Amino acid sequence: MGDVTDLKNKGNAALQKNNIKEAISLYSQAIGIDSKNHVLYSNRSAAYAKQKKYVEALEDAEKVIQLKPEWPKGYSRKGSALEFLNRFEEAKLAYEEGLKYDSDNEQLKQGIKQCNQHLTGPAGSQPINPFSNLDELKRKLKLHPKTSKYFEDQSYEQMLQELNEQPTLLASKLNDPRLQNTLSVLIGVDLDMSGANGDEPMESEEAPPAPKSETPPPSKEKPSHEQESLEEKGLGNAAYKKKDFESALAHYDKASKLDPTNMAFLTNKAAVYFEQNELEKCREVCHKAIEVGREHRAGYALIAKAFARIGNSYMREKNYASAKQFFDKSLAEQRTKDVLAKAQQCEKAMAEAERLAYINPELSLEEKKKGNDFYNAGKYPEALKCYNEAIKRNPDNATLYSNRAACYMKLLEFRLALKDCDECVQKDPNFIKGHIRKGGALEAMKEFSRAVDAYQKALEVDPNNSEATDGCRRCLHNDYQNRNNPEEVQKRAMSDPEVGRIMRDPAMKMILDQIQRDPKALQEHLKNPEVARNIQKLLDVGILSVR
Repeated sequence: MGDVTDLKNKGNAALQKNNIKEAISLYSQAIGIDSKNHVLYSNRSAAYAKQKKYVEALEDAEKVIQLKPEWPKGYSRKGSALEFLNRFEEAKLAYEEGLKYDSDNEQLKQGIKQCNQHLTGPAGSQPINPFSNLDELKRKLKLHPKTSKYFEDQSYEQMLQELNEQPTLLASKLNDPRLQNTLSVLIGVDLDMSGANGDEPMESEEAPPAPKSETPPPSKEKPSHEQESLEEKGLGNAAYKKKDFESALAHYDKASKLDPTNMAFLTNKAAVYFEQNELEKCREVCHKAIEVGREHRAGYALIAKAFARIGNSYMREKNYASAKQFFDKSLAEQRTKDVLAKAQQCEKAMAEAERLAYINPELSLEEKKKGNDFYNAGKYPEALKCYNEAIKRNPDNATLYSNRAACYMKLLEFRLALKDCDECVQKDPNFIKGHIRKGGALEAMKEFSRAVDAYQKALEVDPNNSEATDGCRRCLHNDYQNRNNPEEVQKRAMSDPEVGRIMRDPAMKMILDQIQRDPKALQEHLKNPEVARNIQKLLDVGILSVR
């Protein structure tokens, strides 16, 4: 453990001196020794971010959350990495998740504000920038006959560069005919034509209407074979809605033979296989659709839909790793809230499966015994590490939370001890030691009235418990002394942010003034649950007293 701490400190020093490569190397060496140390991954994530390796920074941040999900810093690291990757919706979700564990964390709140500045799309979504991948964009535009000639003019490339860096300039440049044709090619819609070969959402899950793939005809009338293929597609869609899947397949097959360049017929055919639960065939047809789409420069939305349908098929089989892989591919083509939500759902399912697979009561008992040995020897950090591992191996064992709470008490981490005690008594309300340790933690925090409640809960389980009886007596005495000691009352009130909030509330100030003038008004105000809670808090800290 000493080597790990030394390497971490050296890494921190290197990072402060901007020796990023050295810092990453030192953190990596430390991780090689202690792969369960969440702080090391957090520090290396920060180093990767400084090196502009944001994908690696994100991977380390996700590892931090996996190792210590209740640590807000992990979500801050994840949100920051996602912001650098321009994945603002996901970054905002990461910050919001972190606030569940620390609702007052200013860094997480600031991260959400920064993300909101970029989420200006419908319903607070991330607007799609068709000019985001400049290299791929130029390759596609140079190959297309409508836009290849524009590259002879240097101002065209300059315009693309400006839109890549500042997509908000798009509206101001829409009068440029070159930009109109460029958008036609990029999003797969001929802006001069009212008809195109689009796909329709076929599966039962909701999906936004997809941009239609581009098949620019030389005139406004479609070739006869193309028109026939669209008619067959319409018949297929009608049969699909009636659940006549065999007829739908026949029509889609005929449409594909008439126009083999339109991938929409294949994605609709895959939707039929999805409904029939023939998932392997669904995936096979989707892969073929993607090949056809790539070959004939179909719109990003159609390619995204095919990838998403493959992801849906794996998700139905509960193969979340493969589903996540294809949802990510879909998001790389076009970002939609539906697919993003499914990708996140897969992440949670994978994390839960990994957590459940890790559970092993026998190994948990071994770690508990090691922790007890360390605790009895006064080696509390080592004991804490063992109890952490024991809880991961058997998270439903109430005794483990009580043991870890005792360890936190020795390390003077009273709030963490209180959190573990709450978890302990929630899992086993009759576990008397959990109530007693909760009383001890609250007593150490000088919250004597709450400590009395905890000790009384213990006495409800065992009325003859001397430890709980002594605790009650001690807390009542201390509470009485504190209430009659103005300095203690003031000190406790100043250190409690909730008391500060109550005292700054103009409505509460008026209520308190009224109670001081007319004590009988207290009963009326106590009918309001919010006011009653605030008054109880002031009574607990001794600012108010009822005679």
